Amino acid sequence: MEQARSRHAEGSAETGAVGARTRTTQLPSVPGAEDDRRERGAAPGSVRGEHTHGEPPLPRPRVVEPRRSGERSGAGEGPLYGAAPETEPGRPVVQRSSVRRQVLDALRTALVAGELAPGEVYSAPALGERFGVSATPVREAMQQLALEGAVEVVPNRGFRVVVRDARELAELAEVRALIEVPVMLRLARTVPAERWTGLRPLAEATVRAASCGCRATYAESDRAFHRAVLSLSGNEQLVRIAEELHRRAQWPLVSSPVLPGRADLIADAAEHTALLDALVAQDLTEVRSLVGEHFTVAP
Repeated sequence: MEQARSRHAEGSAETGAVGARTRTTQLPSVPGAEDDRRERGAAPGSVRGEHTHGEPPLPRPRVVEPRRSGERSGAGEGPLYGAAPETEPGRPVVQRSSVRRQVLDALRTALVAGELAPGEVYSAPALGERFGVSATPVREAMQQLALEGAVEVVPNRGFRVVVRDARELAELAEVRALIEVPVMLRLARTVPAERWTGLRPLAEATVRAASCGCRATYAESDRAFHRAVLSLSGNEQLVRIAEELHRRAQWPLVSSPVLPGRADLIADAAEHTALLDALVAQDLTEVRSLVGEHFTVAP
């Protein structure tokens, strides 16, 4: 009996030691990350069973927290407090304020840029580590992307980026044309020329974004231009639906490993200025042609 108790005690101690070693492998946290976990009522370091093994690498943005009143940054502290973050041009920087929205924007940028590969599964804890935040805002952002059709939930693993093909892109282009072409033709007949001239800076902004060659930057400026044009209709529901379709059309295809280059983006942006010229001239035939072609070949 005494020997049995001894073996039982040794087994319990060994189990506890193994558990302790397992806990030390949890993802490292950053300043403020545990605060977000406590807000959501989650235990520190909890990951809800999502696996993080073998995921493709994703560039990690820096986390910037506002400097607290009376606080001074010490030597070697880095850009977490006050100073501008040191990050690559075009990379998203996740700030602690409105962190959930910024994570969603950063994930959308990664989708458009092809950094989140179609068919790959990404866990919230691993993405949270790369963004320097807890898993909670990443999981919430991914759930929003699931509602938008960009990812799908994989139980106990994370989120898989949806695989899209050329047929889906063609269908999106057709739906966008059915919605936007009649609206633009109506606007071409009713909106005065000076209103179209006021949109010239947005068209020029798409040209500048295209010249940089950054697909994500161009995608944002492209949506801004189309949103401004459709906003002249005064129909907020139409603008919202059209932008959702536009955003989905910007996700890369799994069959196109090579993303559109700088020349493709510049050609697409040039159609914006041509469209404005046709709208100012009330050339309905040219408007119909430009909008239909723009949806078909848009990168």
